[in-house]
Amino acid sequence: MKSPGGSIFPYYYKGGEIHCLKYGNKYKNKEALFHLMKQEEEFITATNRRLKIWVDFYKTSISDSVLIAFVENIKRLNNHIHKISIVGLSGINIWRLKRKIRKSNLILNLSFYADPEEAKSWLVSER
Repeated sequence: MKSPGGSIFPYYYKGGEIHCLKYGNKYKNKEALFHLMKQEEEFITATNRRLKIWVDFYKTSISDSVLIAFVENIKRLNNHIHKISIVGLSGINIWRLKRKIRKSNLILNLSFYADPEEAKSWLVSER
């Protein structure tokens, strides 16, 4: 089965299962990104499982409205998130996102990576 973003679900990696959110390659097309976020939210909610989620933001322009929409998206999905790793954000955007997450009172098992393989390995690790 494929998710709305085109990822195989579940995606098996090093003996574990990951759900990939491909929010990358949207460049400045916020409407397409927001539409995909809504579709993925519906898909994840329908699975009725707690997932290890890998988020790809490579080649997507990270504006304040994108960060706000993403935080709201993960807030609504919080009961379905076991762990979440994010790749493709610059240092300043990691700082901005962490700040918005803190202000929203979200408690997440969250990590940021530059390397997608490291991000996926962390998700399937026991940490």
